[in-house]
Amino acid sequence: MARTPNAERSERSPRDRDRRGDRDRNAERDDEFVDKLVHINRVAKVVKGGRRFAFAALVVVGDGKGRVGFGAGKAREVPEAIRKATEQAKREMVRVPLREGRTLHHDVKGHFGAGRVILRSAPAGTGIIAGGPMRAVFETMGVQDVVAKCTGTTNPYNMIKATFDALVNINSPRQIAAKRAKKVGDIVARRDGAAAVAAAGAKE
Repeated sequence: MARTPNAERSERSPRDRDRRGDRDRNAERDDEFVDKLVHINRVAKVVKGGRRFAFAALVVVGDGKGRVGFGAGKAREVPEAIRKATEQAKREMVRVPLREGRTLHHDVKGHFGAGRVILRSAPAGTGIIAGGPMRAVFETMGVQDVVAKCTGTTNPYNMIKATFDALVNINSPRQIAAKRAKKVGDIVARRDGAAAVAAAGAKE
């Protein structure tokens, strides 16, 4: 007995629905991330027939809620290099605790190679005061108020890696309290008291 096209479609429909659902979930997952192209560079490989050109891309990806990652990709075409860098950034994302969802919990330093970075928490309304590659990290991560400075290098790769070296060393009051077997309120009160003393000294 010959099978009708409707019967074949009905047999394939559950699998097709699963695939369609997977595509929809992947699309939703991609929509929650914000990606920024930090740097793109044309590189050349010398071969027997001459030079073979390609493009290297540096991309930062974040969800705007404390997760951020960076990736580098290389390909013969610019879109493919950006796609590779974006996929790597999504695989290597790290979570950074944020204070009030807008700034860092404390000041921190980081370094990579010749690059040295200083990241400082800031009061509301300060904005993002940072250089280009570092600004891309904070914008995708969801930081609204921060003061950052990079010294020793202008290489965007080293600047990004030094920034991530600092970000992974940020601890929230909850993490510090768990390590010291104290209450979170004690840690926060001590931090706020130190900040008040520093502010009073600055006014004098």
